[in-house]
Amino acid sequence: MTLIALMNLAVTAAEEAGGGEHEASGAFPPFDPTYFASQIFWLLITFAALYLLMSRWILPRIGGIIEERRDRIADDLDAAQQISAEADQTRSAYEQALADARARAHNLAAEAKAAMDREIADETAEVDAEIAAKSAEAEKTLADARAKALAEVRNIAAPTAAEAANRIGGLAVTEKDADQAIKALESR
Repeated sequence: MTLIALMNLAVTAAEEAGGGEHEASGAFPPFDPTYFASQIFWLLITFAALYLLMSRWILPRIGGIIEERRDRIADDLDAAQQISAEADQTRSAYEQALADARARAHNLAAEAKAAMDREIADETAEVDAEIAAKSAEAEKTLADARAKALAEVRNIAAPTAAEAANRIGGLAVTEKDADQAIKALESR
């Protein structure tokens, strides 16, 4: 059975049960077949109005909002990608600058060390030269003093040797003979 037949059956059963006294106590109005035509008419009018309202006004606005959000997201992604690329460039430039600074610092340290080594070597050479000059001068002074002392010893030795030989040995030795004897002993 169809829905309409079932509703008609329900209406007749209700009329028989109630005795038909109240016409208003009939079928539920939306299911009453006498109102179907007007209900379908208003359904079509309402559907058409809603369809026109949705298609002409609401859906274009929603589509515009969606398109605007899609564009904003795409722009944000492009901006983020550009910022990321700039950050990568900045990071690589920073790393390059840091490496250059380290290399420069290393070179400066090496140059400073080499300069200090040269300065120390120069000062050491100067001090060594001064020490060598002073040592040579001291040796010359010492040699001169030794020669002077030996000459003085010779001058004192000859008369002393002659006097000792005369007193101890009872010999008659002159200073000239004693000087020759001392020279003979030195030449050996």
